[in-house]
Amino acid sequence: MSSPGFGSSTVAEPMSRQDKTLLLFARLMEGGKEDQETAADLAELTKLLSEDHKLTKKGEKPITSVIDIDCVDTIFGLLDMRQPDAVRAQATLCTTAYLNTAGEEGHQKVTEFFHARMQRATYDDYIVAFCAATALFPIAYDLMADLIHTEGFLPSLAPLMRRKFKSKKVETACLEMLQAACLQMKCHAAIYKYCIDWMEEVIFEDPEDRVETMWEIETDLEIEEEGAGPLRRHCEKARNLAAVVWMKIMAAPVQLAEDQGTEPRIESATSKMEILSKRFAKMLSADSEEFVQCAVEGLAFATTRPNIREQVGRDKDTLQRLVKILESAPAKSALEYGTLSIFAHLTRYQPNETEEQKRLRQLKAYANAAGKLQPDPLTDDAHVAERCRLVFEAGVASALSRRGNTASAASLFQIVSILFSLSVTQSRRGQLAQQGAVRVLVNAWNTLPRKDEGPRRVAAQALARVLISVNPQLVFAHIPEQAAISPLVSLLVPDPTAETRDLLPTFEALMALTNLASGSTSGGGDEHAARRAIVRAAWDAIEELLFCSNARVCTAAVELICNLVQDPEQAVGLFGDGSAKASTRIKIILAMADAEDEPTRSAAGGALASISMFDGIARGILTQPRGAEIILGLCRDDSEGLRHRGAVVVDNLISHEGDVGKLAKEKLLAAGGVLALSECAKKSRTPEVIQAAVHVLRALLEGQNTSEAS
Repeated sequence: MSSPGFGSSTVAEPMSRQDKTLLLFARLMEGGKEDQETAADLAELTKLLSEDHKLTKKGEKPITSVIDIDCVDTIFGLLDMRQPDAVRAQATLCTTAYLNTAGEEGHQKVTEFFHARMQRATYDDYIVAFCAATALFPIAYDLMADLIHTEGFLPSLAPLMRRKFKSKKVETACLEMLQAACLQMKCHAAIYKYCIDWMEEVIFEDPEDRVETMWEIETDLEIEEEGAGPLRRHCEKARNLAAVVWMKIMAAPVQLAEDQGTEPRIESATSKMEILSKRFAKMLSADSEEFVQCAVEGLAFATTRPNIREQVGRDKDTLQRLVKILESAPAKSALEYGTLSIFAHLTRYQPNETEEQKRLRQLKAYANAAGKLQPDPLTDDAHVAERCRLVFEAGVASALSRRGNTASAASLFQIVSILFSLSVTQSRRGQLAQQGAVRVLVNAWNTLPRKDEGPRRVAAQALARVLISVNPQLVFAHIPEQAAISPLVSLLVPDPTAETRDLLPTFEALMALTNLASGSTSGGGDEHAARRAIVRAAWDAIEELLFCSNARVCTAAVELICNLVQDPEQAVGLFGDGSAKASTRIKIILAMADAEDEPTRSAAGGALASISMFDGIARGILTQPRGAEIILGLCRDDSEGLRHRGAVVVDNLISHEGDVGKLAKEKLLAAGGVLALSECAKKSRTPEVIQAAVHVLRALLEGQNTSEAS
């Protein structure tokens, strides 16, 4: 007989999410585990926390209800700088997931954790608290800023750092926390007030004084564990971190003055900034990646000051080292972004100002007794142009091209800014194109988020500048010309984010489009492909710019039309379909041919020379009230080029067969064509102009004689 339990099975109930959470925390608290196991447990906990928000919306009990202060202390303890990088990275992700899920309750636990650790006041507690703060600042800046401003916290750091026997790890962890606190301006003034003095002691410590003082140490004193050191001995890492934090704080004097209510010691700090910048420059060649990262970050903030920009920009060795660092920096890394920031600061021109903006700035400067609003002479165009030259000669353009495809959005904008500044000098644009700038700028315009209208317009304007001065046939060997059209067309309409319209980008875009419409091909054999693409994408905007109050923009629009109508299909489609719009366009081009501005008349004359070859358009020209008179005005012009255009137009008009040719002779004779073309032939020295004028003159005289005979 079988027993009652034979063949039966016990099915275990599935573990709840709360139980899984508690089990994971129990395993994390055990200690003595392999790093991979700890990282795996943290990853599983992060997954549970990430799912918790969605599940609680469906009515399930949140797992945060079982996470008490000891659990939070466990996670934050794994952010300790003494933990392996893999564990710290996973603990950071877990912390982020917890704060996103726990909300206000999580913020309260964070506050409780820091108060408890700081009250214990052991070196170990300081290290854990400072390391956790460093990780939390990018995640919950406002919360951490409030804790930093807790009464007594920042003032307590100076005595801690000035202890006769100190922990190097506490010192390093504290400085890393302050470095993270400087991510935004909210903490700058407080750190300046309470920490700047002891940071300067760390940075500018005199090694000779240190050695002399060491002989006076009481040798029977007990020394703290984990690397405690006597007196003022600061490790190199701490000195470097302090230098970076100090530079971040002192690089923003105006904000400091406003927040503090007192004038910071900027005058005395200037020489220290120069000393530190030279130290950072030397550190760029260090073997330690950590030292190089500190040097790049320090210079990135230092070069926000004009005198440091000039110092670094004229140091060829430093520029070449920065280029090498940029070439070897990991993609999307802080090192890449920091190096790009330095180059962006060195090459940045002052923004263009309208006359009204200049007057307002001058009034503000006069109203300010110290004159602080006056522009620094080191930021004028001449100094920036020279720094751009030195940066370009250091080889930055090719390095930027190589980074363009893999850079983050933030780094890509820095690349765009640098290329924008380098493209100001016209003689450099061909070299920029050869080194891949066009491809990078087209990619940037397409890659940068559409909400970032400003950066995208900067990329488009830099692209326009390069394309104005180069042969498109050489540039577009590997990418289609049409890829550049959309960025350029985006500049033809006003910037929606700007209070006043800057017409320079529009003018440069028109010039670049004119170059693209010059008839070059990118290897496909269709010389009109770019013209058709431009008309499809931009004709309405181009037409509107014909009425622009700025004469140069208006002229550039006419010049673009002149190149676009070299395509017969576009010429007939725009001017010869017999519609009211086509008639209006003919009237506008004729008006442009009668403008006061010679370049505008020249461009309009070129367009008329192309479109007058077609019967329908020729009829439209002749039926305009002053059509024949305006064209003959070109023939009388003092400019040889304009007389040539006028002669070609009248030659085209009388060459049409049937009614159009007859109408042309009648209109030209009635408008004084014989006298005008006689003057044209006498004034001209170019054989083509003389031949065209004589040919038309003969035709008109024959027509006149025939008319008189009949």
